Amino acid sequence: MKTVLTKFLAISSVGLLMLASCKKEGAKVIATSNKAGAIQASSTTVVLTKAQIADTAITFTFTNPNYGFQAAATNTLQIDVPSDNFATPKEYTFAPGSHKQSFSVPDFNSLLLALNLPTGTASQVQVRLKSQLSTTQAPVYSDAISLTATPFALIAYVWVPGSYQANQWHPELADSLVSPTGNGVYTGYVYFDAGGIFKVTTAKDWNHTNYGDGGAGKISSSGGNLTSPGAGLFLVTVDTNAGTITYQSYDHLWSVIGDGALGWNDGDDVDMTFVPAANAYQVTTALKSTGAFKFRADHAWALNLGGTAPGAPLVANGGNLPVPSSATYTISLTFGDPLLGPTYKLQ
Repeated sequence: MKTVLTKFLAISSVGLLMLASCKKEGAKVIATSNKAGAIQASSTTVVLTKAQIADTAITFTFTNPNYGFQAAATNTLQIDVPSDNFATPKEYTFAPGSHKQSFSVPDFNSLLLALNLPTGTASQVQVRLKSQLSTTQAPVYSDAISLTATPFALIAYVWVPGSYQANQWHPELADSLVSPTGNGVYTGYVYFDAGGIFKVTTAKDWNHTNYGDGGAGKISSSGGNLTSPGAGLFLVTVDTNAGTITYQSYDHLWSVIGDGALGWNDGDDVDMTFVPAANAYQVTTALKSTGAFKFRADHAWALNLGGTAPGAPLVANGGNLPVPSSATYTISLTFGDPLLGPTYKLQ
């Protein structure tokens, strides 16, 4: 019994010593609740037009989450299409301390276009509030609200001046890339020379933002000259959202084929040559009104272009092209218009 009592006293003494050596720390505040905030919209149906360009499109009001104590959370609007389920939403971070945010027609239209919504057509979108105390803490999300939104087309252009031009480094004369919906993604065809250098300008001059080489397929407003991917025709895509530039070669051997020319069989191709001054592939040959023709690449049908009439856009695997009257024509195939795509003319 004495032995047991001695051990108990020893253990108790150690415990008291440990308690005596501990200093009282300040009370720690712990988030006891992660009840999400809430968001409301001034309207659940938004129809945007260019005529409303100076108006307010929509206003959101929101409340902070309940963390169990006063906290300044970073609140962010997330907007997405229902099918994506907020996997890749577009975001807008609200000003600190605010609980209300109005969007102008251009700003909200840009958000909708960034979702690749069709213009002039009503689409369903979802909006929710994302709240986060710090980058190390998981965010909490409000319930989503549904909106019916109709954006309008806002065509935008960038230009590609460089050494490949006949009038070198003149933005006002350079090939352009187009964004049909103004969503920051621009595409167009450019015929480069080998080792050529260029930049991407946001206006037909050098007085506005221009992009150069940001390295590894990136563009940068502070970068040096971009270098052409090679000699020939390329489909160029500039994404100002992601800050990237990509190239797809269209440098094929284009030819005219059909019974309006020599015939439809392999070996009947009438080859075309790219003429920089015309910015087009051209050939001069006799055509017959009793037949029709198409354009094809590399003497094969994997890539062929057809359509309806001169000046109209050409489409892959399109219809046979008629010959207006039997005569000798200079046939031009151009990829110069970024909005129309490939077109042709007979002269």
